[in-house]
Amino acid sequence: MVEPFRGTSQYIVSEELGRAVDVAVHLQRPLLLKGEPGTGKTLLAVNLAQARGLRLWRWQVKSTTKAVEGLYEYDTVRRLHDSRFGEGDVHDIAQYISLGPLGQAFESEQRGVVLIDEIDKADMEFPNDLLHEIDTMSFTIPETGRTVTARERPIVVITSNNEKELPDAFLRRCVFHWIEFPERELMARIVRVHHPDLEEELLSSALSAFYRLRGVDGLRKPPSTSELIDWLSALRHSGIEPAKLLGAGLPFLGTLLKKEQDIETLQRSERRGRG
Repeated sequence: MVEPFRGTSQYIVSEELGRAVDVAVHLQRPLLLKGEPGTGKTLLAVNLAQARGLRLWRWQVKSTTKAVEGLYEYDTVRRLHDSRFGEGDVHDIAQYISLGPLGQAFESEQRGVVLIDEIDKADMEFPNDLLHEIDTMSFTIPETGRTVTARERPIVVITSNNEKELPDAFLRRCVFHWIEFPERELMARIVRVHHPDLEEELLSSALSAFYRLRGVDGLRKPPSTSELIDWLSALRHSGIEPAKLLGAGLPFLGTLLKKEQDIETLQRSERRGRG
């Protein structure tokens, strides 16, 4: 029986998220993670690989990324260069083929973890173009006729920031989990990983201020976990007293809020509170 995933010393997971990982691994389905930025979607794959002692292949998706790039790439530019200058055997197309992250994971003799990060950045056809390969764990390179089949089925983790809807056919093949933003108790545990010697009074005051800020209506980008951790570093470095976090006018506000509109929204909220 495979050991359940319950996080690592550097990555705290909720019980629900740990179970979602276990189900995806058991069913041999991709795990699709959604949640607001800063909830640890990408880090889950990194720490899952670490916990299991597996290699991680990371495929960072961009708006211009094509599905085939995760399988293999054919370097036509280098082949053209070699044909012009008489370098290499241009008739051997295989030497111009390199496997992408999925292709490398398929060919590996050891099981690994493949992270397809921010899949929603690509165009709508991108997920559908991977359906067959993710189902069969196999693909053929047309230029050479070579078929690459997974020797050991990798664990596939896919993240999305919900910028675009994903096709139903793709969703049916995934185990889905929405990562809820951590509640105060879990957040305190997460903070302790990064600031193990943080004074309890400062932690309590900072968390109260942080969740109060996240509760302000109209914020376009509420502060995330990573921003809270950075803010605490700034507070500790500057020796800010916990009492200064209890009222309005939080120090180092630019560490928490990254949009001018959000700072203005907070200022309006504080003026209404004083009125």
